[in-house]
Amino acid sequence: MKNNDCVFCQIVKGLMPATKIYEDDDVLAFLDISQVTPGHALVIPKKHYDNFVSTPKDILSKVMSVTQRISQASLTMLGAKGINVLTNVNREAGQSVMHFHVHIIPRYISDRGFQITMLKNERLSELNLPVLASEIKKGL
Repeated sequence: MKNNDCVFCQIVKGLMPATKIYEDDDVLAFLDISQVTPGHALVIPKKHYDNFVSTPKDILSKVMSVTQRISQASLTMLGAKGINVLTNVNREAGQSVMHFHVHIIPRYISDRGFQITMLKNERLSELNLPVLASEIKKGL
């Protein structure tokens, strides 16, 4: 896949919309358009790397530092009781966008527990993503 075709590269360039939570020179974090639970976020390097194993260690460190901060804010500001932090490497492992990204999935008492597949819950599709992003940003 060419970087021009990468949806995350298009988000970095401002060609596609995203509800941003965090941005610096190297890292961008935004809410996943397909919320597994309220506050489900993605953290990506701005430069294109295919996956976790192909990303330079200094960039991995920056991505994981932002992942930790957003996870802490999700626990504090959203009232999450736990967090799943995960990344997939290659299609065979479930990677659907071939641009390195880390999922932050807040967990609540009322959700279904450890379940990575998308929950079929109409309320999730009705979430106000800018409001969720604002709450997380308050904790950063």
